[in-house]
Amino acid sequence: MLSRTGHSPRAAIRGLRSLTTCALGGIALMALAGGGDARAQGVGITISCGALGVELQLCRDGAAAWERETGNTVEIVSTPNSSNERLALYQQILGAGADDIDVLQVDVVWPGILAPHLVDLKPLLGDAPDAHFPALIDNDTVDGRLVAMPWWTDAGVLYYRRDLLEKYSHQPPESWSDLTRIAGLIQKAERAEGRDGLWGYVWQGRAYEGLTCNALEWFDAFGGGTIVDGDGKVTVDNPQNRAALTEAAGWIGTISPEGVLNYDEEAARGVFQSGKAVFMRNWPYAWALSQSEDSPVRGKVGVMALPPGGPGGQTTEGKTTEGKTTGTLGGWHLAVSRYSANPEVAADLVRFLTSPAEQKRRAVEASYNPSIPALYQDNEVLAANPFFGQLFETFQTAVARPSRATGDNYNRVSAAVWQRVQDALGGRTAPDAALAALDRDLNRLSRGGRW
Repeated sequence: MLSRTGHSPRAAIRGLRSLTTCALGGIALMALAGGGDARAQGVGITISCGALGVELQLCRDGAAAWERETGNTVEIVSTPNSSNERLALYQQILGAGADDIDVLQVDVVWPGILAPHLVDLKPLLGDAPDAHFPALIDNDTVDGRLVAMPWWTDAGVLYYRRDLLEKYSHQPPESWSDLTRIAGLIQKAERAEGRDGLWGYVWQGRAYEGLTCNALEWFDAFGGGTIVDGDGKVTVDNPQNRAALTEAAGWIGTISPEGVLNYDEEAARGVFQSGKAVFMRNWPYAWALSQSEDSPVRGKVGVMALPPGGPGGQTTEGKTTEGKTTGTLGGWHLAVSRYSANPEVAADLVRFLTSPAEQKRRAVEASYNPSIPALYQDNEVLAANPFFGQLFETFQTAVARPSRATGDNYNRVSAAVWQRVQDALGGRTAPDAALAALDRDLNRLSRGGRW
């Protein structure tokens, strides 16, 4: 099977390997001999890892530790940071039955999409899955097969400049409208003091999966549902979501720069960490980076759950949204390709990388949320990430994207969401018209809710 550029999946992987090796100064291919199980010694395994923040370094360190334990070798392939591009690459490789990648880093919403190409890990991992959040194991179980293991979990959270809120006697926002107000007041006051480059709020507005996550958080906070409900019914066009999208569209050019419509996670973090924003929506990984020794905002940042839509709001089921914080469920998991030449050894690498010890290391070093509940009571983890205990409930009850209800169609659902939402944010379409159009898109795609 050829890619759009005419290259085969194997050629694409060879290119990525070459780029990775150059970028890491030749360290991507690691061969650190050690002890371990002689039954599996000397096997070469390839794993795909992302490179968001310190993600690639953490993956490299974890793989090196497994090499020392087992005597095997690991080659790391750095895949695109864009989840959409990464999924397309996986589908190309797996669809061709290529064995180039043994272990794949997969988004929490992909198990249902990629399941036919993944190994059932249940008979290979023993009782290891029992230590993880049951909801995540359930997420990774498709037709009774455990096709992935949680590596870290995530939920969108709100970062704020604690020093600036204190300077102007503001408490952390209690609603999205409160955030809009506080961000505007601080932005105006700081600019009056000569800090013209300061913005009130930065987030992920680019047309990609990150915008779908942001939009779902707005909709959930305002009580507008999950775009498609658990039964497959399209629910996106309702008054609550119209209010949410109208609020968000009002940020562009006021408290958020117009350039936010091109921001992904790292672009937003770059603005916030350089001291040029009051608030930022991002994932927990940004905490450790904001507290690094060279960070201009070190010691000045607070983290909280994303706020409710506003007091007295009503959900589509008539329940109140007052006090309802939100956050889209995120996180990445590890899966073994069905086309791997060494599935048992690859599964052992998955076991090691998702183990309590390895998840604790990642949490302490880089604020990656463990998928193991017991680690949220670990003193070292909580010392490194004070907000983990405070936001534990948010991580447990984060709003899930409608991937289970929409199955193989999820990627097209998400593309429709981010396209229509960005049309509204960019002023090309009114929010009510954008949601009506999205409703038509999704009903057409689902054949009236029959996914």
